[in-house]
Amino acid sequence: MTIALGKVVEGVVTGITSFGAFVQLPGNKTGLVHISEIADEYVRDVNDFLKVNDRVSVKVLSVDDKGKIGLSIKRTKPKPTSAGGYGRSKKQEMSFEDKMTKFLKESEERQQQLRRSTENKRGFRGSR
Repeated sequence: MTIALGKVVEGVVTGITSFGAFVQLPGNKTGLVHISEIADEYVRDVNDFLKVNDRVSVKVLSVDDKGKIGLSIKRTKPKPTSAGGYGRSKKQEMSFEDKMTKFLKESEERQQQLRRSTENKRGFRGSR
């Protein structure tokens, strides 16, 4: 099996270093998954995400003239769509009418709180 750019292949983790993990690929080739390509979140320690002999899917990012193969685990997964990730958050998906309704409700609640606090400061005890 040939290793081609952009191709997703299965491999086995054969070694872990402070900067990434080595993965044995089909055809008896070895590639490196850099620490920045392991997960979408911050990876402080590769051992928190991978262990030797783990089977992983990797995407081939680069193959240089010397035969070094650059791999990625995180690029084999769909991009997150939460507010902290890529894509649009829930707030951006609200319609204008929903945003306006929410604003008016929050504004009215704030006005009521202000009225109550000023009435309490003045000692107002009359009825409205």
